[in-house]
This record gives sequence, structure tokens and C-alpha cells, in this order.
Amino acid sequence: MQGLFWLSASVIGYTYAGYPLLIWACSKVRPQPWQRRVQVRPVSVVMAVHNGAHLLRGQIEHLAGLDPAYVREIIIVSDGSADETPAILSEIADKRFKAIVLTEQVGKATALNHGISAATGEILLFVDIRPKITEGALARLMSNFADPAVGCVAGELLLSQAGHDGAASAVSGVYWRYEQWIRNCEAAFDSPVGVYGGFYAARRALVRPYPEGIILDDMFQPLSIVRQGYRSVLDREAVVLDRWPEKVSGEFQRKIRTLAGNYQLVARAPWMLGLYNRLWWQLVSHKLLRLVVPYCFLATLLSATVLGMHSMGWALLALAQWCFWVLAAVGLKVRLPLVGKLAGGAGALLVLNLAAVAGLYKFLFTRGPLWKIWSATNQSTQAGHDATTRLGMERGRA
Repeated sequence: MQGLFWLSASVIGYTYAGYPLLIWACSKVRPQPWQRRVQVRPVSVVMAVHNGAHLLRGQIEHLAGLDPAYVREIIIVSDGSADETPAILSEIADKRFKAIVLTEQVGKATALNHGISAATGEILLFVDIRPKITEGALARLMSNFADPAVGCVAGELLLSQAGHDGAASAVSGVYWRYEQWIRNCEAAFDSPVGVYGGFYAARRALVRPYPEGIILDDMFQPLSIVRQGYRSVLDREAVVLDRWPEKVSGEFQRKIRTLAGNYQLVARAPWMLGLYNRLWWQLVSHKLLRLVVPYCFLATLLSATVLGMHSMGWALLALAQWCFWVLAAVGLKVRLPLVGKLAGGAGALLVLNLAAVAGLYKFLFTRGPLWKIWSATNQSTQAGHDATTRLGMERGRA
């Protein structure tokens, strides 16, 4: 039992603290800077949308405002939309816009493949329907392609937390800053294993078609580009604004989809686990071990509880764990005085790990396409759009 406890605790410690500190040290000991230089390259913006009529007009207006010196064309693919999306697309008069209307829903990855096939720009910029690109971010993003070794570039995501409950706020706040810090360290050392899919660019010559039905397009494409010998990098000055679900229930469903996508990605692209993938260590440490951590938490709890029957020290350790998880569970339902932030953080950790377990279940037992288990568009609301706009205004004033 003691061996089980310490092994499980070691996996948890390495995943959440050991690896981040190691990749930070690597980024300091052996940094690999890349060239940046202002330059104009023809860009094709590619966006897939399903039933996004409530946000589409606003996003069309936003994309139309992008610098025409860079943006050659804007391709919007309607993925089997049953609302007014096709009608809105038919109204666009701007000649830079190309609309592709698919009569049946095929999933984001396949919809993006249609957009990629129609694109003519040297650089493909992948965007989603919610995010707002800040002034100058596109030019900054493009400057990274001055380095011939760079094949993919992502920006810096700022998230609005207005109206979020405690756990959802912790996920989009502390947890996301922690996640971005790890990705920036990975980029400084070599390349991150994933990017924010709502705003990233890649050289069209390096872009590979997405496997049908794949969820994590924002991991598959950058890793495919790295596989070809190029780098995927992040630019913290290329800022984009977005908003995630404001309720923990919505965040839970979003994470289930993402974590189920990790299982799917390995199954559909097993080359990622090969040692010839130079990001193998980062992929295992950053992504795959997080799928194991929930079971390690359970093992440390149960082993300490059993050992506590014979030792006061182990009993206190078990009690501390039980109190932490009870606090996490209670914090998801009610706002607690004095310990509200701690409860929110604990609740976020509980949600993330429960989502990993649920993600495995969804991956194994979902009938039909896995991408149907959650719809990002349906989680978006006008209130969320307004909050994202306010975040942009606040950033501008700052």
C-alpha cells in the first residue's frame, strides 16, 4: 500500500509540477529563439461553423475588418447548419469572402478540409466563430513566418471571466495561465504539443488533411507540421479574446470532449507515440499523463485510508485528502465564505479529473462520431459575445 501511494503521488507530482519545472529549465538552459520580421504574406482565413447564426454576422464584420494587405480571402464553411447560417452566408457582398455550404453535418475537421482545399493563400489562418483578434495581432502573428524553420504560429489567448462561477473562473483563470505558461516554455525550447484552435496560422504547403471525425485539430495539425521537421511556436503579442462556458457544467462538458479527443488522437495518429516524434516526451508528460492522474488521485486516497487504520500519520494524511475533495465537491454547488477561492480551485481540479474519466468512457462507448458529444457553438451566447467585447475594450484602455 505504501508503494502504491508513493508511486501514485510521484505521477501526480511529476505531471503537475515536475514536468512544468523541467520544461521551464530546458527553455532557460537551451532556448531556441526564432526570427521575427514584419512582412506581408497572402493569408487565407478558414473558419468552420455549425448553427452559428446568432454570432455569425458579428464575426463576419470582425473578419472583414482584418487588414486586407494580409487577408486575401476569408473562407467560411457551414457544417450542415440547420439555422439561418447558410442564408447569412449568401448575403455577403465582400468579394474576399467564399462560402461553402455543406448540406449534412460532417464535423469540424472535415469541414475545415473543405476550406483548406479551397484556399489559395500562402498562409492559412484558422479561426473560430467566437474569438476576437486584437489590433495588430495578425501582423504580429505573420512576422513569425520570417523564420524558415517556423511552420505553425499561435497567438496568446485572453479569456473573459465575467459571470463565471467559482470553478469555471478557476479553469479559465489560474489553470489557463498555468497551461499557457507551460506552452510558452515548450515553444521556447522547441514546440508546444498543442495550440489554441481559435487563432493559429500555418504554411499551406505544410498543412495536412485532418483525419475524418478528429476532435483535436489544434493538436493534430501542429504536431503534423513538427513531424515534417518544422517548429510550432507561440507569440504572446498576437492577442486574441475569447470566452469559455461560464458555468462549471458547461466547462465539464467542454473538457470531456477535449480529453476524449486525446484518446482519439493517439488511436487515429499512433505515430505520435513513436520515439521518432521529437515531441514524444512533451506529449506524454503534458497531455497523456493527465489522463492517468485521476486514477492516481484515487489510489493515493484509498491507500492512505487503508494505511490510516494502523498509523496516526497516515490517518491524518487520509483525512486531509478527504477534506480537500469534500471541499471541492461542495464548492461546485455553493459559494463558501472565507475559502471561496480555495474551494473554486479545488472544484476546478475535481472537474478536470472527472472529465478525464468521463472522456475515456465517451471515447470507448460513444456511438457515431465522437465530435457530436459537445457543440462549442451551442455553448456560445450573446452575453458571452458581449463579455468578450468588454474584455477587448478593457485591454485597449489598459
